[in-house]
Amino acid sequence: MRFVLGVDEAGRGPLAGPVAVGVVMVPAAMLPKLRRMFPGVNDSKKLSEKDRERIYELLKERAGEPGADIRFCVRFKSAASVDKKGIVPSVYGCVASGVRKLAPDARGVRVILDGALRAPSIYEQKTIIRGDATEAIISLASIAAKVSRDRLMKRLAKQHPEYGFEIHKGYGTKHHYAMLEKHGRCAIHRATFLGSLGVGTVV
Repeated sequence: MRFVLGVDEAGRGPLAGPVAVGVVMVPAAMLPKLRRMFPGVNDSKKLSEKDRERIYELLKERAGEPGADIRFCVRFKSAASVDKKGIVPSVYGCVASGVRKLAPDARGVRVILDGALRAPSIYEQKTIIRGDATEAIISLASIAAKVSRDRLMKRLAKQHPEYGFEIHKGYGTKHHYAMLEKHGRCAIHRATFLGSLGVGTVV
């Protein structure tokens, strides 16, 4: 086994914005070193925003070095894709795209994924429940997905300032529901996630 890929997602449950999947690839021999290389690495949900950003910047720096031995990518599927295809196919599409981007040749590659995620069947793979907390490479993928998605939601908040996306990142907070009742939904809301709210689209 030459390379290992870790995979995790962010943004499965929000009412707005894309779903994101992070994929991190390292040489197999590097796996035991990741916790020393990225101090404090853990499931992104268990870290503060400050710590997520710190680790993400370390990951970017390491991946950007000449002849880097670590690579990563983040793939997104939009709210429109989630509405059209469903959340599960959208997530799997991100997984497939990210894994193929980093490892187009499946030989000598193993993919480890969090929860119920699956990679294309040509790859040797293993799913680990709560892997985002127990496997450093999945934790890094979790952080990459979460930070990238949060940054995107902050940019999208400037286009739709009335909803407060920069604060709740599209999740169903009390404030978000209140703004939906007041303004209706906008172009980046997931219509299929809004259930019986019956809110119209903001033009």
